[in-house]
Amino acid sequence: MQQGVFAYRLKEAMSRQGMKQIDMIRAAQQQGIKLGKSHISQYVSGKTVPREDMLCFLAKTLKVEPEWLKGEEQPEAKEEEPELYEKNPGGMKMREFKKSSKLNHVLYDVRGPVVDEAERMEESGTQILKLNIGNPAPFGFRTPDEVIYDMRRQLAECEGYSSARGLFSARKAIMQYAQTKKIPNVSIEDIYTGNGVSELINICMSALLDDGDEVLIPSPDYPLWTACATLAGGKAVHYVCDEQSEWYPDIEDIKKKVTDRTKAIVIINPNNPTGALYPREILEQIAEVAREHQLILFSDEIYDRLVMDGEEHISIASLAPDLFCVTFSGLSKSHMIAGFRIGWMILSGRKDHVRDYMEGLNMLSNMRLCSNVPAQSIVQTALGGHQSVKDYIVPGGRIYEQRDYIYKALNDIPGVTAVKPKAAFYIFPKLDRKRFNITDDEKFALDLLREKKILVVHGGGFNWQQPDHFRIVYLPRIEVLKESMEKLGDFLSWYRQ
Repeated sequence: MQQGVFAYRLKEAMSRQGMKQIDMIRAAQQQGIKLGKSHISQYVSGKTVPREDMLCFLAKTLKVEPEWLKGEEQPEAKEEEPELYEKNPGGMKMREFKKSSKLNHVLYDVRGPVVDEAERMEESGTQILKLNIGNPAPFGFRTPDEVIYDMRRQLAECEGYSSARGLFSARKAIMQYAQTKKIPNVSIEDIYTGNGVSELINICMSALLDDGDEVLIPSPDYPLWTACATLAGGKAVHYVCDEQSEWYPDIEDIKKKVTDRTKAIVIINPNNPTGALYPREILEQIAEVAREHQLILFSDEIYDRLVMDGEEHISIASLAPDLFCVTFSGLSKSHMIAGFRIGWMILSGRKDHVRDYMEGLNMLSNMRLCSNVPAQSIVQTALGGHQSVKDYIVPGGRIYEQRDYIYKALNDIPGVTAVKPKAAFYIFPKLDRKRFNITDDEKFALDLLREKKILVVHGGGFNWQQPDHFRIVYLPRIEVLKESMEKLGDFLSWYRQ
């Protein structure tokens, strides 16, 4: 069987039947056949070919002959041959457009196949509890009145483009915020606003990476980092965060994975999806690795104002004035305005050796003209006024109390353990693989969704290699979380794969 021909014909047959990879997985489940996400992805990408029994299942499901799927015989009718053109009703051949091959290995399962299934269920009238995405507004978290008031007052002044980096007032406020975080060597020209941190991550990876360049990214990670590095042509090399050590990065694993192609280390602190907060000694050790191998540091700190238990967030840039660091943050989480799309990045430390890279950042920033100007207009108000988020993260506050509840409730379920988060609003519990016989964590998430109408993201969606974790967003009120944990406990009382 020719892998290339098989993959091509498999995709063609799926397209003709209007089926996606998740549909094939679902069809297999209905017939009691084990077909995981990784398997179908490998078939579609041409990395491997199936066994004979799996081949027969695929052919039957897609209504083609196994021999044709294998490429061992040509179809009788010419129209069945995969081709770039199909005839329209007038007889003219129509060109078919496929997605770029650059997307073949790009995954973002925070909004992936399980979410697609949830949307289909909602369309049929099923009510879903969405614990999959950190979106505060639907759970009753409100933007501070002062922020809304100031944006309304300034709307008439926000009709035109700003400079590519952003409004002076916004960048000045961010620069002053950087000073409170002790981030060194920052001028107003070192600050860029973005349509959320997500846009700026994409810009940074695109400006830095050539094909084959490597970036060290934590596992588990926020998957946009891996996706953007991959889309830019680079290779995401995942270093392990140790669950037994409060989910801190494994420094020895980082050291082992540095090569001559490594350009940067990414840290996510506070961490999404684990809620971990990194202490000074861990950050100093990461900085030392970057110093030894002359690497750039990218620090995603979007949750730096959502720290609990009297802990202090430390920016790694403050510990490394001799290193070039890019620090990311924004208002989406701390001011409950995820939909406004306002984030920023701060370039700090030594810069003489990265002038060409900074020119690349300027080029890409100029190409998108500017970020959302109305959202930029309230940065000064948000950073300078009362920080209402502080009321949520102390005893009696919603996030604090919901964190304490979900931590205890999860650990009370037989077969589930979880490390207590110190920041953000996520927890990353572990499932006992032997107890539940789990081999496919995405299937677990799908089964939970269909059985209990609860939407979570499986650990593989965060580039965690073992099928034994999932992420819960604990933004709902305690009474809602209580109901969801009762349902989860009931589900796990009988669930086995």
